[in-house]
Amino acid sequence: MTDKNSILLYVTDAPTSARFYTTLLGQEPVEASPTFAMFILPSGLGLGLWGKAGVEPAPAATGGGSEIGFKVATASKVDATHADWQAKGANIVMAPTDLDFGRSFVAADPDGHRLRVYTVSEEA
Repeated sequence: MTDKNSILLYVTDAPTSARFYTTLLGQEPVEASPTFAMFILPSGLGLGLWGKAGVEPAPAATGGGSEIGFKVATASKVDATHADWQAKGANIVMAPTDLDFGRSFVAADPDGHRLRVYTVSEEA
């Protein structure tokens, strides 16, 4: 097994998606081309954005069918991240809400991929 892991999202336009994530995450990709960009998240997980026109075999799914979770330490950090991402123009599809596991909000990237920021409550 390898020791480096990544998630690949199939996107319509890799440079547009890379700009979105650069703004949202406050960091530049470690690799970028007209068809691909790679970010290394603070956890060490790689987040790849791959132009779906060049993927073999061709992807069948579209954005929104799953989520990437960004766990933060506190409910106030959920709210602060929501305010930050909203100010940066993120498409917020669910405002901060207290759910059975903790506080959470959901944003969507330009291709509809869901990004959930959450914290786990002590009661969960």
